[in-house]
Amino acid sequence: MEKIMAFLILILIGTSFTSSAQDKKITWKKITESEDESWFASDEAKNYAENVLLYQREIGGWPKNIEMQEKISASERQNLIKLKSDPKGCTIDNGATCQEMLFLSKMYKANPDERYKTAFLKGLMYLITAQYKNGGWPQYYPLKEGYYTHITYNDNAMVNVLKILNEVKNKSGFYSIPVSDEIINLATTSFSKGIDCIIKTQYKQNGKLTGWCAQHDRETLQPAKARAYELPSLSGKESSKIVLLLMSIDKPSKEIIDAVESAVAWFETTKIKGIKIESVATGKGDKKDRVVVESPDAEPLWARFMELKDNRPFFCDRDGVKKYALSEIGYERRNGYAWYTNEPKEVLKKYNKWKKSLE
Repeated sequence: MEKIMAFLILILIGTSFTSSAQDKKITWKKITESEDESWFASDEAKNYAENVLLYQREIGGWPKNIEMQEKISASERQNLIKLKSDPKGCTIDNGATCQEMLFLSKMYKANPDERYKTAFLKGLMYLITAQYKNGGWPQYYPLKEGYYTHITYNDNAMVNVLKILNEVKNKSGFYSIPVSDEIINLATTSFSKGIDCIIKTQYKQNGKLTGWCAQHDRETLQPAKARAYELPSLSGKESSKIVLLLMSIDKPSKEIIDAVESAVAWFETTKIKGIKIESVATGKGDKKDRVVVESPDAEPLWARFMELKDNRPFFCDRDGVKKYALSEIGYERRNGYAWYTNEPKEVLKKYNKWKKSLE
């Protein structure tokens, strides 16, 4: 009897665990990054692909912040069909367009549906067309008035595009969809222009190259303001992915090598030791607050925003007034934005191997 009861308990526990796992929402980003090739052949994946095709505009791009896996009602479907010819809202922000292209590539590998191929290639041409003559990319194309017209490194938008172009020009096979020689040539030119833009926008501080701002003016190429709390600055976060991209380039030019070495030196100079960020109880229910605490053994951190003149970390509320300690800004922004990052550690980890590869 005891063995039967134990068995039943195990079944109940297993059922509870399964239900709990199913209740957890899997984001669209995680779906696109899945490496389970068999799943992309499933009916579920095909249903998601229909949504992806529906959301793509005729210009080739996609809007952002769409959970493509969610069901679409009949009225929503009709509205999306009407929006097909409207290019407004197409963007590379928050992974948009790049994520959908990755998904379609994986779908095409499992199910060689010509619609997936056509949509991917339209997306690729959208990216190439959206590029400025100076090599940068705006956040939205067609252009959306405001800070969205800046050359956008924020949240790795431009790096995501360049990574796609790099795979295409190298014929790496990472994206399963075949690309014509004509488009490969366009992608090659576009990639080169993008890298040139990165080199030209690297900020020179007191005669020394450092890092990059999250966004740069499309005309002057100088660091530029975005939202009220995103002031012209040097970014520990965005700069790291830029450098990793530069380090991935085969047979780098002297300009690329100089850019990497200068950025690495800047990362070494600006790393913050002896602190960590913790969420602590406020005594108001489950509400927590983000604080900086001393921690001698903590891994280095870097500030999201640093002063252009001397790398001093700063923080802002929505009033755009600089503060020089996280505790000095209000609760909403203190807890609603990533003010510190550890991403440059990946650059420093890979730097010696990269340097040796140049010999």
